[in-house]
Amino acid sequence: MKGRFERLRRPMTVLWYVDLAVIVLAVIGAANLRFSGDPEGHMAFLQNATGRALLVGLALTGSMAMFGLYQGHLRPRTTDLVLRILLAFAFGSGALLVLYYAFPPAYIGRGVLAIALLLSLVSAVVTRLTAGRLFEGDAFKRRVLVLGAGVNADIINDRLRRRSDRAGFTLVGFVPLPGQKVLVDHNMLVQPINGIVSLAEELNVAELVVALDERRGALPMEEMLICAQRGLRVTDLSSFFEREAGMVSLSVSDPSWLVFSGGFDHSLPRRLSKRFFDVVAAMSLLLLSWPVMMLVALCVKLESPGPVLYRQVRVGELGQEFELVKFRSMRVDAEADGVARWASMQDDRSTRVGGFIRKTRLDELPQLFNVLRGEMSFVGPRPERPQFVDMLARQVRYYNVRHSIKPGLTGWAQVRYPYGASVVDAEEKLKFDLFYVKNHGLLLDTLILLQTIEVVLFQRGGR
Repeated sequence: MKGRFERLRRPMTVLWYVDLAVIVLAVIGAANLRFSGDPEGHMAFLQNATGRALLVGLALTGSMAMFGLYQGHLRPRTTDLVLRILLAFAFGSGALLVLYYAFPPAYIGRGVLAIALLLSLVSAVVTRLTAGRLFEGDAFKRRVLVLGAGVNADIINDRLRRRSDRAGFTLVGFVPLPGQKVLVDHNMLVQPINGIVSLAEELNVAELVVALDERRGALPMEEMLICAQRGLRVTDLSSFFEREAGMVSLSVSDPSWLVFSGGFDHSLPRRLSKRFFDVVAAMSLLLLSWPVMMLVALCVKLESPGPVLYRQVRVGELGQEFELVKFRSMRVDAEADGVARWASMQDDRSTRVGGFIRKTRLDELPQLFNVLRGEMSFVGPRPERPQFVDMLARQVRYYNVRHSIKPGLTGWAQVRYPYGASVVDAEEKLKFDLFYVKNHGLLLDTLILLQTIEVVLFQRGGR
């Protein structure tokens, strides 16, 4: 029960419950207004009101999730936030209309729907403008005590230092152990005078994070076991980063953790479900986007001489090479010297049409055929060129692990990190790619696909 309660207290989860409850109440309230002079109609509506109201709530909150409104790491400006909410409600309303057409018994009526959408929209804006201050309080955060105060422990202060990074937890202190290096600020140290168990109880700690630089002979296993027996979650630093930051920290993760921490699902059901997801998503997007693809092809052809499509060798699953297809966005002599280069901001090799289609990701649409051919997945790590792979595999730890699954048209790194155009960027993106490789599943694929729409609409990361 305690673990369930802790999850319930996480700010974004609480916000989702609030939104869902408010939308359901908005539908009920809208029905009261709509049928204020029609008691018989009101009684008929109330017979199935809860189910239909819940359906509206799930559709709208699902759409809000698609536009990043439940991502704790985002800190949008007020205008950006309002725009996201408006787009989410527009998309959710469209989805409801399609659903009502396919399943008429779920329909709640135009008047009720219009009033409910207006009430829910106002509520969503007000809730988000006030939720930030409300959730800043420690009452909604999990209290975390870090065992260790050296290099590994200090990484938490370095990589999870923003307020949005700590939306789900609050650090109550770092426990230095004898013989271990101390790098953490002394103001953040807490001394276990009566032992770690007593300290955790005094500080009302919910989780103990093990972040020692050297574990051999230094781990207080008996006290950690007592903590676990009393309901405290005991977590190693790698798993803590994976959960809180949605990435795998390369500096603290060792091969044994990657092996024993679970994940890497390559079972037959997972492979079949992923392939089914790929085919359905690619075919659906092709049916929706083929007029846009024809227009892009025409613009590329009219602006500059050369082929409409650009083919480039990329590295795929298990290191196998394949030919990636995209709309040509650069001059035909962009790499006339034969040297592979990353794209850069304001790249002078791009054409005018090319600059636009790269920023809006329209140049990637022909890769849908790579997905249908089975060379790529719809969601996965982005494929790199062989020249870059050879270089990065030598310089970046665990780089080749990303090739254990098919590359993707979009991916976790694409929705969480800007465009990468250097070794440093590649290393940062690998942290998110490894998280996806370890944790990929149908639900995560769906979330990434939905958030990709947000990335395209707000033109984040294109170059």
